[in-house]
Amino acid sequence: MSLPRQALQWKRLTETNLWSEQFGIREHLSDALSTGTRKSVETTYPTDGGPRHFRVGVVPIGDLLSITLTDIGDIKAREESFRLLFEGNPVPMWLFDAATSRFLQVNDAAVQHYGYSREQFLGMSVFDIRPAGERDAARRVLEDVADAYQPGQVWHHLKANGAKIDVYPYMRELTIEGRRAILAAVIDVTEQRKAEARIVHMAHHDALTNLPNRVLFRERLDEALVRARRNGEALAVLCLDLDHFKSVNDTLGHPVGDKLLQTVAKRLQDSLRETDVAARLGGDEFAVIGTSIADPTDASGFAVRLIEALSKPYEIDGHQVVIGASIGVAVAPENGFEPDILLKNADMALYRAKADGRNTFRFFEHEMDARLQARRLLELDLRKALASGEFELFYQPLVNVRSNAISGFEALLRWRHPERGMVPPAEFIPLAEEIGLIVQIGEWVLRQACQQAATWPQSMHVAVNLSPAQFQSRNLVPTVVSALASSGMDASRLELEITESVLLQDNDDNLATLYQFKSLGVRISMDDFGTGYSSLGYLHKFPFDKIKIDQSFVRELSARPEAKAIIRAITGLGVSLGISTTAEGVETVDQLEHLRAEGCTEVQGYLISRPKPAGEISALIADHRIAEAMTSAVANPNVSVKSVAGMR
Repeated sequence: MSLPRQALQWKRLTETNLWSEQFGIREHLSDALSTGTRKSVETTYPTDGGPRHFRVGVVPIGDLLSITLTDIGDIKAREESFRLLFEGNPVPMWLFDAATSRFLQVNDAAVQHYGYSREQFLGMSVFDIRPAGERDAARRVLEDVADAYQPGQVWHHLKANGAKIDVYPYMRELTIEGRRAILAAVIDVTEQRKAEARIVHMAHHDALTNLPNRVLFRERLDEALVRARRNGEALAVLCLDLDHFKSVNDTLGHPVGDKLLQTVAKRLQDSLRETDVAARLGGDEFAVIGTSIADPTDASGFAVRLIEALSKPYEIDGHQVVIGASIGVAVAPENGFEPDILLKNADMALYRAKADGRNTFRFFEHEMDARLQARRLLELDLRKALASGEFELFYQPLVNVRSNAISGFEALLRWRHPERGMVPPAEFIPLAEEIGLIVQIGEWVLRQACQQAATWPQSMHVAVNLSPAQFQSRNLVPTVVSALASSGMDASRLELEITESVLLQDNDDNLATLYQFKSLGVRISMDDFGTGYSSLGYLHKFPFDKIKIDQSFVRELSARPEAKAIIRAITGLGVSLGISTTAEGVETVDQLEHLRAEGCTEVQGYLISRPKPAGEISALIADHRIAEAMTSAVANPNVSVKSVAGMR
């Protein structure tokens, strides 16, 4: 017998015998007819799929009967499925009354995670697990369940022991036995948010000194200038360099140098007023924003106090260290009211302070354009360098940590000036970006790197850095396609390294360009992770193939436990997301072993090899001493750096 239609049926009284016989409810039907009252009867109905349980509702209306069929078997199955999903779910879940907000049911996961017993839960409302100051807001939100869950919304809950946790709530309204109820599940994201906060802090602060980094300093300078304009005040920007710091590093070692920088940072902070800001820009370079400057005399006194504080002897690891400080000062609005101009002028004044004997300060003067003249000469030479064939590529090997074998090389641009010799990349690359030459130079680098890498073994890739300026060119993708095609190299062997500033622009075109590279099979790497604005948000924006751990974290592995924790967090993040990790600046066996233990995928640095000219790469690939030396280093951690990197 087939299953009857499960809907409202209208039958005349003369047609009811068939229904009453089919469902075995003849006497109930007769009673409904004689009394004129509704009846609800549970019965069994034979179907092709076997007996099914139904609830039959009968209501006499004149000479018609309203007969409603409800498949109880389906309901019970759904209820059983819900019970299993609810009670056995590892995620804390509960059901609460929509009107009273009191708990109706909680699963075992909620009891275990929150620490309340089931009886305690059932005697509470959902507001009892919210902090007291948030309960009124929670009531307003729950007035409309549609607004209760918003993507990215975080709620605070209280555990039985009073601990506050961050959760993402997921809720859905249900009707149970005629009343509104709300089913809720929560995901505890407390540790995730702490990790995100740490990474955000890392992105805005110097890892060694915990001072604001260049990015945060620029933000603070923008804010200070806005206030100064609004209040009609002046402020001073001071650029500082430590005198003789290099000698400390060379004679006492980098660990002592790092502790010296930390102590310098503390002295700087102790010398500031509440509204002043100090930052480490890199190396031994610091910058300070001095607010509420009434006249140049105030700025002079401020600079003198800083020099005196930083010039006092330091006691570090049993060594007495004496250094000085040179300071350049630019005052707004006299020396400019734009951040870049003020920083440039303060930097020019710093150059003058160094030239005048160090351990002193100088104000910016408009005659200080000698440095600008030198820059203009360098710019003219740079514009001729590409056409004159003065650029060349050096390559630094990337080594797989597991196999100890070379997995690829990073292409590094070098400028061999006919008169100056090798010009440091830090001098000409920023200049090339500033004047727009980096796009042409970058195209040359891509073509040259692909052409040279095509001669290497197929298992080896080549990494090429892309400047943010190149993303503004519409020719970037065609250039990559052309470089691959002309070289004959497989796209999967090309790895493009980008900095976070590419994603910082939040430009849809930049993301589209990256996805075009991915569609070609090219690998994408995020360079200098953790030194800028880096956060988990960038890893959500784009599926990177690799994260490059900045050498500043590697350098501090032995000196600071925090550096090890940061690297562990980054490598763990890479493993979770299926992203490989490369550590830069590996110089010691100890660093290598730490990175190996933390699960880092690749390493590069002077421990393995300095960057080599293209003509030496074939011999480097053919020579197996790198793998042998690294394997030996693992077996004998006391081996010297020189013997491990024997071919440097």
